[in-house]
Amino acid sequence: MQLKKFKALWGMDGTLQEQFSKIADAGYRGVEAPLPASVDAALFKELLEKHRLEYIAQIFADDIHAFENGMIQAAEFKPVLVNSQSAKDHMPFSEQLVFFDAALKLEKEAGIPVGHETHRGRAMFTPWNTAHLLRELEELKITADFSHWVCVCESLLQSQSAHLDLAISRTVHIHTRVGYIQGPQVPDPRAPEYKTELDLHISWWKAMLQQAKDGNLTFTPEYGPPGYMHTMPFTGEPIADLWDVCLWMGNYVEEQLQRPE
Repeated sequence: MQLKKFKALWGMDGTLQEQFSKIADAGYRGVEAPLPASVDAALFKELLEKHRLEYIAQIFADDIHAFENGMIQAAEFKPVLVNSQSAKDHMPFSEQLVFFDAALKLEKEAGIPVGHETHRGRAMFTPWNTAHLLRELEELKITADFSHWVCVCESLLQSQSAHLDLAISRTVHIHTRVGYIQGPQVPDPRAPEYKTELDLHISWWKAMLQQAKDGNLTFTPEYGPPGYMHTMPFTGEPIADLWDVCLWMGNYVEEQLQRPE
């Protein structure tokens, strides 16, 4: 089994050149980011090649037309995976099925694997709606970010084991962010007061690696900057260093998931 660790560009400062160099120097295998602006496209491709980094493209698709356009644009960058925030939570289930059925056809045409992210505000915002979709469409795959589900369900998902098992079996990519019952991102995953949440998320991620169909799995320690990250009252200062949190989380996931049982 092989894990590939990617770094999100979300929250990073500096030029693209500086960001890619820092990511490569830290030992990441690739970057995960939305499609670059057209003015940056050539540089983005050049930096991927220069630093020998793989690419996971993020697309945002409220409807199937946006998904199709995203896939067409993503193909130009030869990503190893497309991570899609797909459809909307308020769409009737019948419309969600139409969306994902069409998305599977477009995925097959493009020849690029797609993980649909378990994200708040999207069709896969709960374990039960995701399970319903997965049962209807056997080829559908997910990017597992259970931190969103912990927040939405205001629980550590103790009552969702059957739905979790199905989701785990369809996971092709992970966002290894630790959530808690009042939010999708603990203030700092290194803090001992969040050990219960950390250990639980690790157990889910281990199961995903064990069930990975080809023995390989990509993951991104995708923690967010202030706005997502907690800040100090009045000053707005972040309570942790985003780069350090992501680096620690990535290294910890590698250590835990590749440790012999």
